[in-house]
Amino acid sequence: MSNIMIDQRFRGPPNSGNGGYVCGLLGQQLGPCAEVTLHKPIPLDIPMAVRPGADDGIELCDGDVLLATARLSDLMLDALPRVSFAEASAASRATPFDENNHDVPGCFVCGPGRAEGDGMRILAGPLKMPDAANPVPFASHWLPDDNLAAADGFVAEEFIWACLDCPTGHAVLGGNFDEGDSDESVLLGRMAARIMDRPRPGEACVITARQGARSGRKLLADSALYGAAGNLLAFARATWITVPRQMVVAQ
Repeated sequence: MSNIMIDQRFRGPPNSGNGGYVCGLLGQQLGPCAEVTLHKPIPLDIPMAVRPGADDGIELCDGDVLLATARLSDLMLDALPRVSFAEASAASRATPFDENNHDVPGCFVCGPGRAEGDGMRILAGPLKMPDAANPVPFASHWLPDDNLAAADGFVAEEFIWACLDCPTGHAVLGGNFDEGDSDESVLLGRMAARIMDRPRPGEACVITARQGARSGRKLLADSALYGAAGNLLAFARATWITVPRQMVVAQ
């Protein structure tokens, strides 16, 4: 059994950990392809136990409270959107989510209120392409900061998971909700990711995301991370759950 603690820096909503980052901390303990289910908001700045779980998986617990479970996955995705760094940069500049309408402007991954080098500032927006699918894929450029590196000099796995998380949230919000008019928002419920390779800090990366099927309160979306040479580094599938907007803002 081991312990992990989510620092305030790595928050999503104001009082809980960013979902993708938390999933990455757990998923990397199982291997390059894993699936993590978030059962409750992940508290900040307290030690939480990582214990063996069912089917060779692991559990994250706060005392007797089960917060998350992780297991191995066989995730495979195809036909993932691929665009140039310039196209992804243009999409990011066109993001519909700014400090005035972003539900969690302080999010470590996608918060427009976070400074460069503090947050990841992955601000995904719709791709403006003549042959873009409907719903329109979202994209963002990403230049990983030096402080995201692991001991081997490459970007740490938890940040790969994190970068694949929020763009899928932007894709489902952009495709399912009117700009700022809905009383609903979304929270990450489950994420599966496969990492084939990792970029180095400063590498010109591209992240794309596409909305998938919706069933009741569940919305699916896929995302992909590409390196400077256009090589596919990692991909993910996220399950988002619709909730009252106030729940996200206050969480």
